[in-house]
Amino acid sequence: MLIKKIAILGGTGFVGQSLCNRLSEDGYKLKVPTRNREYSRGNLILLPNLELVETDIHNSENLKKLLVDCDAVINLVGILNEKGNNGKGFKKVHVKLIENLISACEINGIRRIMQMSALNADAKNGKSFYLKTKGKAEELLFSNSVGIRPTIFKPSVIFGKKDSFFNRFASLLKVSPLFFPLACHQTKFAPVYVLDVVEMIARAVNDPDSYDKKFQLCGAKTYSLKDLVRYTSDALGLKCTIIPLNNIVSRIQARIFDFIPGKPFSTDNYLSAQTNSICECNDLFRYNIKPTAIEDIVPHYLSDYEYSSFYSKFRNDS
Repeated sequence: MLIKKIAILGGTGFVGQSLCNRLSEDGYKLKVPTRNREYSRGNLILLPNLELVETDIHNSENLKKLLVDCDAVINLVGILNEKGNNGKGFKKVHVKLIENLISACEINGIRRIMQMSALNADAKNGKSFYLKTKGKAEELLFSNSVGIRPTIFKPSVIFGKKDSFFNRFASLLKVSPLFFPLACHQTKFAPVYVLDVVEMIARAVNDPDSYDKKFQLCGAKTYSLKDLVRYTSDALGLKCTIIPLNNIVSRIQARIFDFIPGKPFSTDNYLSAQTNSICECNDLFRYNIKPTAIEDIVPHYLSDYEYSSFYSKFRNDS
């Protein structure tokens, strides 16, 4: 199938902005929905082949209209936490949106969807609402009966200048620079650079060999969460004592943080962290992409890190 115009759901976000720039270089026409065009236009308006559309993609009729002249869809929409604690927020964003997207693609004759998922996403065995709903979205895409050819990307935690991982821990460490109680400290991650993820997506767009595939994406090395927090502390020049919490105290901390604005840590995060976020096989190598090490990137943006206030940052994230 020939793809010339792509709708990028979540195109105004952390991964989305980098992806728009990369696909623009390849000459694709792009359509990016946003709830607030004026807020988003500063980062994307300079791309000559990008159309920024103010709409609510969670409205099924709006979604159908959005995709009228598109050949493919890339869905980057996702949340790490919901406002409540019953899974309804995750189902709305991760499952209902995909149901509506499949329907909208059928009506518009679109046969190509590329989906950002997560390592350990599993509708039946996922340990958290996040992982279960991400897994359900994958199931829906692969069981569609309308001829859609999906590609699923399953990264470990993604890092880059505006990430929500190293920057979030930097915020927390600034609040508690001497002692830092850390839940789930033994959980392993293989942080993958945002531009490596974007390059993988760009190369897969028009590649028939990527149809009906799931790709695991990981960085150059595997670290424990304690290692990564220690690395962040050192990059900020802080002499912080990290206090590993046992499983019981970790769960108690998560339950308390459920009620803090922005949820810097939640019960659902705790449940997700019961499984290591590492690759069985790093599929970046399928496209000859050498994973970028955190040591080559993270110090540069953490050295410029500016802290305003703990509460204002997390209210903005919520």
